[in-house]
Amino acid sequence: MKKKQNASTNDKPIVYVLSPSCQIEDLEIGSDYEGVITRVEKYGFFVSLSKSVYGLLRTRNPKEKVGDKIVVKIAEIKPHKGKMDVDLGYSKTKYGNDYEKITVKRNVKRTKISDLSEDNLGRNIAIQGEIIQIQQTSGPTIFTVRDETDVTWAAAFNEPGVRMYPELEVDDVVEILGEISLHSGKIQIESESIEKLDEDDENNLRELIEESINQKAEPKDTSVMIEESEVLQKLRPKLAKAAKTIRRAILDGRSILVRHHADADGICAGVAVEQAVLPLLREESNDADAEWHFFKRSPSKAPFYELEDVVKDLSYALEDQERHGQKLPLLVLLDNGSTEEDVAALSHAKVYGIESIVVDHHYPGEVENGRSLIDNYVDIHVNPYLVGGDSQLTAGALAVELAGMINPDVRSEIRHFPGIAAVGDHAECSEVDRYLEIAAEEGYSRDDLDKVATCVDFEAYFLRFMNGRGVMNTILGLEDKERQEELLNVLMKESDKRIETQLKAAMPNVQTEYFDNGIQLNRLDVEKYAHKFTYPAPGKTTGYVHDKIVQEKGEDKPIMTLANGPDFAVIRATEVIKNDFDFNLNNVITKIQEEIPQAGADGGGHEVAGSLK
Repeated sequence: MKKKQNASTNDKPIVYVLSPSCQIEDLEIGSDYEGVITRVEKYGFFVSLSKSVYGLLRTRNPKEKVGDKIVVKIAEIKPHKGKMDVDLGYSKTKYGNDYEKITVKRNVKRTKISDLSEDNLGRNIAIQGEIIQIQQTSGPTIFTVRDETDVTWAAAFNEPGVRMYPELEVDDVVEILGEISLHSGKIQIESESIEKLDEDDENNLRELIEESINQKAEPKDTSVMIEESEVLQKLRPKLAKAAKTIRRAILDGRSILVRHHADADGICAGVAVEQAVLPLLREESNDADAEWHFFKRSPSKAPFYELEDVVKDLSYALEDQERHGQKLPLLVLLDNGSTEEDVAALSHAKVYGIESIVVDHHYPGEVENGRSLIDNYVDIHVNPYLVGGDSQLTAGALAVELAGMINPDVRSEIRHFPGIAAVGDHAECSEVDRYLEIAAEEGYSRDDLDKVATCVDFEAYFLRFMNGRGVMNTILGLEDKERQEELLNVLMKESDKRIETQLKAAMPNVQTEYFDNGIQLNRLDVEKYAHKFTYPAPGKTTGYVHDKIVQEKGEDKPIMTLANGPDFAVIRATEVIKNDFDFNLNNVITKIQEEIPQAGADGGGHEVAGSLK
């Protein structure tokens, strides 16, 4: 049965135009239809009315030629050799174009994507949904479509490499008619036609999809590992919001780009989120390689999002959008993103409308009404400072809490990560004590955690800009425990040797002076008295020199270590200096910028651990 799009409002004759998917049963005898001549014989010519509907108009010595448009009347539909044949007649409008066209759509009941199954292979169906990706392969054009129940693919075939339906774009709401098929073990629709829905149907379906995704994206469990932590409880709503945003990105078919600092804390944070997201991507996407196409984790050497990094990320994202029809990614910054140094890169990303989440514990500057400077450039900002906490609650711990909200199934695998992050970042607070107890329940003593953190840092130095997914999984204990122990022993042996070599060169050249206020300042010229281009790098070398002095003198003493190079300085200090002397490296850098603007100083980090350029 035909569906008339509009009724005639004048005296012009009505001519129907079949949509490509219409069948013989959609015809009405006696009605006029517009078609295209596809074959000419002496006894008449064949007229195509849709992809699969054609008929014969019998006439002697026809003058028309192939490709001409013609209006014909359905004279008769009759069975012939087990099929239906259509006989056509000339229409009264044959010699003119003064008629009103009305499109006829095939009347097929809508099937929800979740109801598609292998039991219905070969069946013709109609689905309606939102296009979330368009990919041109060497063969068909592939449309990834989502309705309120699920996601599927539709393949549109033409000449190899030719884009089908170039008028369609990502986010369009369409109806697809076609046949259910199986491709690489996944349900796929071989489309006969893809058409945009009218405005009312589009709005109704968008509402259904929006409501469905919101419900599905809502985290099922927003509990935290340390319920008694006041800071975690205050951050919990923002963590839940971040989890929902990440879950929604997966359902929306958006790629997720995770950037994190390349140290033990940052890597624990990045791997925790990775472990939570990948299973959901495999489950929700029809793409067999979804975990590679829709998730990327990249370490950053600096403890902030650099312009160099954002330019690369934007270039790849825009290229993926153009080549593969992907939406722009959701940006997730872990163990970086909160400081003034991040503004340039994040404002760069904001120009392109990229949604961003920051989970960090670096000092964000002045906080007013729970907001800091960076809140003007990101969509969700999670940082202990915003709720009265400080840097001792690490980004690794916060990211593990976030990962548990994204995907509760991974909580048991990453319970020891906050302990690794805390030991690696030398964090000390009541939450850290509790995280260490949790790690002990998983079989990790403090010495074990220190060993893992050291090996993560050691391996990260050589991985540089690679994420090292497989290797880091082994070091962090996500895979074979026996292999983990073997790898840790190998890495620790080499790390200890290199650290010892570095300390032998550095320690005799440390210059110490005592201020009248009791502070011990240790100075080291790493340009002259440390091995270059090897592990540990200047920042780590400073940390090891500082730790060795503190072990000898005591953690309760006001000790500061400053290592300088030709155009940089690295600073480490005990918590006593922050608490008793109100020292904050970030404020020092701001003061230098104000008083010596010609120096071009920048940098930052934690209050008592950071760098100055």
